Amino acid sequence: MRLIRLRVKNYLQKQFVRVRSYINKLLFPVYLFPLKLVTYTIYYLLRFLIKLLIAFIGLLIDCIKYPFKSMKNLIRSCIYLAITVYLFASLFVIGDYMRTQYGFYGKFLCSFGVKNTLQDSVLRIVGGYSEGTGFFISDNQVLTNFHVIADEPSPKIIFPDGSFITPNKIVGDKEADLAILFTDKQYPEKVLSLPDRVELLANEPLIATGFPLGTDLTGKATSLRGNFIDYRKSSKSPVYYLQTNISLVKGMSGGPIADQCGHVVGVNTMSLAGLSLFIGADQVKAMTNDFTDQEVTKIEVEPSASPEEAVKAYYIYLKARRMDDAYGLLSREYSKKSDLEEFTNRFNDVLDVDVVLTKLEEDSKDTVLVKFMTKNWVDGEAIIHYYEGNWEMVKEDGVYKILTGKITEVDEPDFSWFYE
Repeated sequence: MRLIRLRVKNYLQKQFVRVRSYINKLLFPVYLFPLKLVTYTIYYLLRFLIKLLIAFIGLLIDCIKYPFKSMKNLIRSCIYLAITVYLFASLFVIGDYMRTQYGFYGKFLCSFGVKNTLQDSVLRIVGGYSEGTGFFISDNQVLTNFHVIADEPSPKIIFPDGSFITPNKIVGDKEADLAILFTDKQYPEKVLSLPDRVELLANEPLIATGFPLGTDLTGKATSLRGNFIDYRKSSKSPVYYLQTNISLVKGMSGGPIADQCGHVVGVNTMSLAGLSLFIGADQVKAMTNDFTDQEVTKIEVEPSASPEEAVKAYYIYLKARRMDDAYGLLSREYSKKSDLEEFTNRFNDVLDVDVVLTKLEEDSKDTVLVKFMTKNWVDGEAIIHYYEGNWEMVKEDGVYKILTGKITEVDEPDFSWFYE
């Protein structure tokens, strides 16, 4: 044991002497140290590479000779080769799957949870004449297609939790088929920002999200996957489009299409037989400051013109959820039955009101016959109700107001009910 310790000690002393001698040769004289450092580095690097090359060549020769030494070696070599080819092929398949399913390798890790984020951020846009999808592009601005809110002065914005609001302002560009709905409150947690520039690779996977068939289908938004095909431009449109193989469905218009990381690249716009077009998100961002309300339908009523116009104004105010104005069309006598809060609570679930008929009852100057329908949002589903009856009107302060009346619900009216 003592002999072993002595030998180890002698060996370490010799190594220490060698290292110290090498350091002295490297450091002194000092003015040659930089040159020695470069020279020694190159020397040892070349020496290492040459040895590595020789070892590799030797290994290659041994591999070539190995199968021919015996039948057993040949069988082993065939098995090893098959396993190696299989592993390399698997890597290529996995790489191609990542490329086609996750938007190329750089977008693999960021794809988790994107679908849920999109579904929790998109909104239903519901009006009396059309339905679609929208999403916040800033704290209080909801983007959608113009055709979703065309001819609709007061569409409703329905959130994923079932609550809904009425925008306080609408601007847009009819030719570009884009519109922005402004909200009173701010919702920074739901914003899906528009990019300054859209860059997509051929066949890159994309996700379009919206509400197919509008309120005819209940539940969460639908996310459809597909692939980017090309950029398209039409002389009839001021915007460019992204073409994909996604089949959009009516009701998804105005929703976002995003890459695998959830970054918005376009706006759902139109679809035909598996070919869908999406307005490029970067162009949308560049245009929004120029949107105006010139082509947006506005509420125009004149309750002082006639009893029929006053009734029509009453229902239009309910449709627009201008509850103060609607309550103001109740006569002093009628308003004794209810205050503004109770009156407003009666219509909390009303999404839309569509007046079918208002006309004076025969041989009457103040009784108005009325037919109308309401769309009510109940437990995540739009329910249509039909009503008919009459309102007796009275003129107060130069405006016709509701004095009394009788309104009854109609169960499943036939076709003639809408045209009599």
